[in-house]
Amino acid sequence: MRWLCAVVLTLLLPAAANAATAQAPARDCFISSNWRGWSASRQADVLYLRVLGNDIYRVELTPGSHVRRYGGEFLVNQIRGSSWICSALDLDLALSDYNGFSRPLIATDLRRLTPEEVAAIPREDLPY
Repeated sequence: MRWLCAVVLTLLLPAAANAATAQAPARDCFISSNWRGWSASRQADVLYLRVLGNDIYRVELTPGSHVRRYGGEFLVNQIRGSSWICSALDLDLALSDYNGFSRPLIATDLRRLTPEEVAAIPREDLPY
């Protein structure tokens, strides 16, 4: 009986491990110090982040955020804990200006865009 249990476990464990690996979503993380630029989409509830050279991340914001990029405004991310950014929960964003006014922004989704998705973004919406 023990031999039968050992055989069954030997056959089932690799299949379970493969299923768990296939179901786990890919996590595209970056270190906050690699964040190079940002822009606001014309949709106003979306931000694009440039990370290092060519990676573009899309940040979905709560509906009604109406973010526009004006001179004298800058995007601030407060780091709390780890400097790794892997999901929208890792972002603590605020839009600030030189007068000291700050408006918090709530990120609802964060994902790295594919090269095809980046090519589809209008040039004026791409981060610098």
